[in-house]
Amino acid sequence: MLAAMDGRDGMRAADSDRQAVAERLRVALDEGRLDLHEYDERLQRAYAARTYAELDDLVADLPAPAGAVAVPGQAGAPAPASSDGGRQVTVRWLAEVWEPWLKTVGIVVAIWAVTSLAVGDAQYFWPGWVAGPWGAVLLVRSVTGLATGEPHRWAADRERRRQQRAQKRALKRERKALAGQQPGAVEAGGGAVDAAGGTAGGEVAGPGAGDQERHPERG
Repeated sequence: MLAAMDGRDGMRAADSDRQAVAERLRVALDEGRLDLHEYDERLQRAYAARTYAELDDLVADLPAPAGAVAVPGQAGAPAPASSDGGRQVTVRWLAEVWEPWLKTVGIVVAIWAVTSLAVGDAQYFWPGWVAGPWGAVLLVRSVTGLATGEPHRWAADRERRRQQRAQKRALKRERKALAGQQPGAVEAGGGAVDAAGGTAGGEVAGPGAGDQERHPERG
């Protein structure tokens, strides 16, 4: 059995396994078991992990979420037959890389087409000078990024920024709540001061009234 465990720990992890660990880390952050720095560090290690042993080490001190299935590939836990989580990350990364190129090329081709229609003849296809070199650079970047795991680092960075924005929004809500409570406390304190001042004024005014009552007797 130990040999089987060692063999599993040394096996290569799949994208779906990394995604499952990333989800457990996110839940741990939401529950307060990890702070933002720990979450960021573990998330980057999760997307860079190559074996099951590296993934298991990241969640060894975390309980499994209620009703959650164990990490895919763990001992005694069947791995899912298939998952498109890793493919979705790759597709989203490729879309972000190529989106500016697609928009720009679409615009310059439209300009070329309108110009050609205006003169009644197909003009020199100058958009190729925009699409060709830029497309070659993006192609090299895409191939290199896929080979080095860039989509997973990109996904980890996006998730980290999302958590940072969520924490900032929560901090702003807490500050607003505290600011809303402070005016009430100040008003209550001001009322107490006014009451105390009124009492002291009454005590000071008392002797003056007595003097006024004694003046007629002197006259």
